[in-house]
Amino acid sequence: MKGGGVLIVLKVTAEVQSLAWDGDDLVDAVGGGRRWGPDGVERASISRGFPFDRSVVSPSGRYSVVHAERGTEALLLDGDRLVRELNRSDYHAADFDYPVALGALPDGREVLVHCPEEYNVLEIEDVESGERLTRGERQPKDVFHSRLAVSPDGTHLLSAGWVWHPYGVVEVFDLADALTAPAVLDGHGVLPMDPGIDAEVVSACWLDGDRVAVATGEEFLDDEETPALGPRQLGVWSLSAMRWIHRNKVDFTIGTLIARGDTVVSLYGNPRLIDVTTGAVVAEWPTVEVPRREGSYGVTHIPTPVAALHPDGIRLAVAQPDGIAIIALPEEPHRPR
Repeated sequence: MKGGGVLIVLKVTAEVQSLAWDGDDLVDAVGGGRRWGPDGVERASISRGFPFDRSVVSPSGRYSVVHAERGTEALLLDGDRLVRELNRSDYHAADFDYPVALGALPDGREVLVHCPEEYNVLEIEDVESGERLTRGERQPKDVFHSRLAVSPDGTHLLSAGWVWHPYGVVEVFDLADALTAPAVLDGHGVLPMDPGIDAEVVSACWLDGDRVAVATGEEFLDDEETPALGPRQLGVWSLSAMRWIHRNKVDFTIGTLIARGDTVVSLYGNPRLIDVTTGAVVAEWPTVEVPRREGSYGVTHIPTPVAALHPDGIRLAVAQPDGIAIIALPEEPHRPR
């Protein structure tokens, strides 16, 4: 099997709970901004004074949110400066991942998306000022939003949450429409029901501004007549074509997804690099350990894997129990569009 190797394992003084690239440095925002340069030396951090365990970073790298994955508290940071404290509803907060994302709208304005009052009400705010951009009458449905992500072009919002069975679902919302009429975020979004998804969604991610990769688990709905995404499949939905452009069966558990062009990194047990057009595993790293975690809800003793893909698309940093593994990914295949 083709692929790169583990370039290096960086030594750490304490468990790494978040990772982001800042140029060629790695930063752990949860760990008080401690960082590792190309020399692999860990540099000092500050104490946050609260047991946060995960973070998300804005497209510019300027802002971050550190939060408790199964808690209600969070901090919005500008570098090391506290911008403001954040909260979410405590309704089943211990049962599913904190819903929060940072993104940039097409005009470049950076926004925060979260559920500050109710578990089922998405709100969009200007990052720096805190101005709420989604004001108006709301009619939320009964869905637990989680694993939020703004598309790379800033036009859409992804939510990979769950409904009360429990059962994982995915929704995509048009942000321009939502900023004009916030109740758009209370509907079912732009993904049609037919052809839809006949299996439980365990993870999803943006490949680019048009394509969404969706992974399903074992649970499924019995609807053989619909050409939908079925159990244990990796699918790619095109917003412009309004159809599944790829649907492939996989014989392994996919877990958390990180996008890289026409491939995705699958994090479950160990990292794998998957070709989204065929579902084939391009490379894998069995010696690099990651938590065996599926979905955004349920088990509390297995955390979401911590990893970050460098903007060069070649270096993947993966938190280990006692270090950080830097993996060299194989170059992406070139395909005509």
